[in-house]
Amino acid sequence: MTEVILEISRWAIPAVLLFVPTYGYLKGIRVYEVFVSGAEDGFRVAVKIIPFLVGMLVAIGVFRASGAMDLLARFLDPLLSVAGIPGEVLPLAIMRPLSGGGALGVAAELISHYGPDSFIGRLASVMQGSTDTTFYVLTVYFGSVGIRRYRYALALGLIADISSLLAAVVICRAMFGG
Repeated sequence: MTEVILEISRWAIPAVLLFVPTYGYLKGIRVYEVFVSGAEDGFRVAVKIIPFLVGMLVAIGVFRASGAMDLLARFLDPLLSVAGIPGEVLPLAIMRPLSGGGALGVAAELISHYGPDSFIGRLASVMQGSTDTTFYVLTVYFGSVGIRRYRYALALGLIADISSLLAAVVICRAMFGG
């Protein structure tokens, strides 16, 4: 059964890449022209997103380089230790809503330092997979389509991030102890 799944996964993308243009052609769609038009639209969206992305990346760099993230982590540590959240994962909890790449770096650092089979390593992995990059979504995706009023989306995104963090702690404690 594993070999069948492996073979299907090996041929899935080439099959889709062959099927879609063939199907479009048989339906009378000018496939290449539609592809070029879509690529042109995608390029325009990418150009529109760049200022938002640069602004967000600069803000994250300033936040980390200024020591504000470490200060915030130290401030929140006593509060979260009451909830059973290890202080070591606070930088990841703070960084994850801001930047997926930055959070991945923090998670890799935690896993490297504490080990992948440690409670902190497992918790970092679960947090990385269960939380979202709320500010990235608001900045890039909302900004690219011109949404300026996102107060409720921000509040709900942060509530979802906090809920995911708490759920990750509860699930990791139940599954792995710690």
